[in-house]
Amino acid sequence: MSATSQLTTFSDLFTDLQNRTREATGVTATENQAKRYINIALHDMHLGTDYKFPWAERNAVIVTQAQYTTGTVSVTKGDTALTGSGTAWNTNNEFTVKNMRANGKVRIAGALNPYTISSVSSDTAAVLSSKFTETTVSGETYVYYEDEYDLASDFLRPLDMQRFSDQVAIDLISRTEFRRRYPANSVPSRPSVACIIDYAPSGNTTPIRRVKFHAPPSTNMTIPYSYITANLAVSTTGTALTSMSATTDEPIVPLRYRHAILYHALYNWYRDKKDDARADSAKSDYTDVMLRVMGDVEIGANRPQLRPRMQGYARRAQRPWSGSRGRRYDVNGRFDRMED
Repeated sequence: MSATSQLTTFSDLFTDLQNRTREATGVTATENQAKRYINIALHDMHLGTDYKFPWAERNAVIVTQAQYTTGTVSVTKGDTALTGSGTAWNTNNEFTVKNMRANGKVRIAGALNPYTISSVSSDTAAVLSSKFTETTVSGETYVYYEDEYDLASDFLRPLDMQRFSDQVAIDLISRTEFRRRYPANSVPSRPSVACIIDYAPSGNTTPIRRVKFHAPPSTNMTIPYSYITANLAVSTTGTALTSMSATTDEPIVPLRYRHAILYHALYNWYRDKKDDARADSAKSDYTDVMLRVMGDVEIGANRPQLRPRMQGYARRAQRPWSGSRGRRYDVNGRFDRMED
């Protein structure tokens, strides 16, 4: 760390925190505490405000899968085994995606009640997630489709809380509203509505977030979307990280704002470990910096504008000279002042 440069790396931040609190550096226990306070401050800095920070915005694309109807199926009432004939469920399509996958939906023999696929073991064998409750069928038609898709691995929340994709015009609604409006969601078409759903972690502690569309996509289509990332740090090799761990890791916060992380960590340190008035001073410094950060406006951003409704004023200005081809305005400034 240069003695004259802005705080840059994880090492810069936690070392400066120790220096400011007059703690000895090189002590493992104290250094670990300083590291934890810096990471807490980094995440807390984005809490509730990340949608306003351009550096936390990311873009991704979902490629939907076309409905699959090739071949026929057979299934016994009370069983979960789905048997295909002339099917290629475990074969990749043009997008290197299996024609049938776990979590996909299937409607059998024209019924509107869909079943969820639990697993696919071969081109002609799959397992339903629940037992088949209809009459046993053999050699019947079916429609397989997918209405749920994985989001980016670092997806935290949508950038726009009301629109999932502007380019494809897909509105975003709550899970409760989605379930109320589309309980079956079983007829593939062009999607126009979406909701974000959460599944329990599988194999690790990372929550699984997916997007669910109505109507389920009936064809292959590209759906671009914007979101806020959960990865707030980056390694020297460019690997995105949720928190900093190596001394050379850096926060995604622009260099000119990184001292705000230190101020917030300093406030927490004084409050929790010292319990003295310096916590209020550090908090004041942090608040001041954050207000200036939030006040920064990027080029091209919207600014408040006054847009009076001119049509009524124009009519009033014209009225005394209704025969005139053009608009005539008063000469004493009443129209310019938007007065009656």
